[in-house]
Amino acid sequence: MRRLFFSIVMLVIAAMVLLALPGKTLAGESDTLVVYANGPTLDEVINGDTTATGVQAHSVYKLVSLDTTYIFLGPVLPKSNITVIGVLGPDRRPPCIQPGVLHDGSIPDLLFGLTKNGLILRLKNLYILDLSTNGSYNHPGKDVLASADSVKVYADNVIFEYNHGAVFGYTGNWCDFFITNCKFRNGVDPACWTDSEILVPLWPAVPAVDSVVMKYNTIFCANAYSVVMKYPARYLEFCHNSVVFSFLQPLWIFSVFSAKINDNIFYGVWAGGQTKEEYPWWFQMFSPEVPSIIDLDTMNMASVEVFDPEDAGKPDWRMLAEAKRTVEVRNNVYFQPQAITDFWTGWNNTHSGNDSLYTPVWMNTRTTNMFNNKTTWPGFTESGNLIGVDPGYGSSFANVIAGGEDYGLGLLNYFNLIRGHQSPTIGWGYKIQNVSGDNWIPYWPLPETADMQYTNASLKTGGTDGKPIGDPGWFTGGSGVSETVSQVPDGFALYDAYPNPFNPTTQIRYSLPMNGFVTLKVYNMLGQEVAILVSGMQHAGSYTVSFDRSGLGSGVYFYRLESNGVSITKKMMLLK
Repeated sequence: MRRLFFSIVMLVIAAMVLLALPGKTLAGESDTLVVYANGPTLDEVINGDTTATGVQAHSVYKLVSLDTTYIFLGPVLPKSNITVIGVLGPDRRPPCIQPGVLHDGSIPDLLFGLTKNGLILRLKNLYILDLSTNGSYNHPGKDVLASADSVKVYADNVIFEYNHGAVFGYTGNWCDFFITNCKFRNGVDPACWTDSEILVPLWPAVPAVDSVVMKYNTIFCANAYSVVMKYPARYLEFCHNSVVFSFLQPLWIFSVFSAKINDNIFYGVWAGGQTKEEYPWWFQMFSPEVPSIIDLDTMNMASVEVFDPEDAGKPDWRMLAEAKRTVEVRNNVYFQPQAITDFWTGWNNTHSGNDSLYTPVWMNTRTTNMFNNKTTWPGFTESGNLIGVDPGYGSSFANVIAGGEDYGLGLLNYFNLIRGHQSPTIGWGYKIQNVSGDNWIPYWPLPETADMQYTNASLKTGGTDGKPIGDPGWFTGGSGVSETVSQVPDGFALYDAYPNPFNPTTQIRYSLPMNGFVTLKVYNMLGQEVAILVSGMQHAGSYTVSFDRSGLGSGVYFYRLESNGVSITKKMMLLK
């Protein structure tokens, strides 16, 4: 009778929980709109596809045309979460998107604008070119702008070509970016050598960023930064990327709270160096130090007030904050081609004063000391990095340095003009696209595919996970890489225990959309804590915890998940 009573109670509780849950329609074909390139422009299609309640009528927009490009004449402004996905051709070439020319001859400067808090945008299997149908471009153009708070952007297997501003810009707070298997090519603005950034907060906003995950990408011929985190930044995972040729430094991440920078190749980066006129404050946010690829600094008060407000008011606030930071730098490769180092030497032999050059190192003295000081920075780990090891890229990469047909000025000729205080009229790069008309088709397969497959055998299994250091996609099919990358969950979630009722064990599953301090506790009907299942920092992801309570009596228990100021409580029943 007692067991029957508990079973009835459990059924009632389950019914109440189900009634309280919000309804959700599963995505299916009715949720997908197939879009062709020979109809209205992409912005017209998506912006016009809304319901009477003001949300997107479809959540998935499938691009299927390969014989002509999809044109946009204004920003796509989603009203609710959307996925824009291309259907790959037989040769795995993705559909292409590029700006058209407006009636006044101008070019639209934004493709996707995210203006609603909490929006989610997913991009997959696309080729986005920032040259218009007449070969012109907009400066500074943006492919994605997150101007609202808590926006999430996913990009997987997308090629971004010839950006002249920012590929991903953000002015909203606590946004997340998950960028995997992407290729960024020829991000060079001839007139502005500090533009063409991959991910950057846009001035004058001072937004905090939550999580940035960049894995299995290639940034190839880009003037400026791969990642900029000037303001409070919670987490960066920059792993298995190939950053090949840049004028400025790849990472601007001085006071990131937690980071993993593993298994990357940095080749021919920061070739523009840092002149003594720019030293120390142009590229150094908080304290003067010569340039380095991995360049970290101490937390400032603004960041501490965000991440640890209780400690911010204490006299030793900085020490307390630094002890909680975690930064891992492992198994990276940094190499400068001889042509670049010889050029630097020649430049400094003929220039003095403000025009002379500080050349980048792997880690400057300040950063090295932070990794060596385990008392102040116990969470900093550095190991296995290879400095001066040549990956052995193909011979065509020499043209990027020297210039020539399809390569523009060349990186070093561009340097001469910029450092000589002149304005180049053309840029530099690799197999620069020539665009004319509405049926543009890109070079395919990507012309660098063969030469990106470096020859240094030790690096091909040198990653912390045994994969090739850098972007492994070049060894597994180039763009359209077969790597499976687990995506960070969309939301904070605590799922029903299973089994439930249980005796004596059950499994509790939960998801974290961001990194943070996590607690998972169990309470009895009186609100008394009976178990702590989780208590500590965890990365964004999905987790499963086993709860075994052989010593507890039958009854209803509550389990509560808490992280980043959000909590969820659910019920479960132990039935003996």
